[in-house]
Amino acid sequence: MASFTMPLSPRQKELTARHLLAHPEEIAVCLKARQWRELAALVEFAARDAAPSLAHTDPALYRLLRRQITEFHLRGWSCLDLQKLRELGGE
Repeated sequence: MASFTMPLSPRQKELTARHLLAHPEEIAVCLKARQWRELAALVEFAARDAAPSLAHTDPALYRLLRRQITEFHLRGWSCLDLQKLRELGGE
């Protein structure tokens, strides 16, 4: 029997992406578990980068997100194809 899941809300996508950026060792776990929606949220968030307005409103968070997104790219995870992840996730 197929299982149907609700699509992630924009807030859920952001929280998922920020969690995976903070815990990059879990990205491979998501791949193995075929958690395509979560991975798509991460790739989309990283592609958008940290909001420049955060540099003024919350400089510490801005620096943290920039560092985590840079690490995401340096580890090679930017090779993940957002369109393919969305297709696999049923979006």
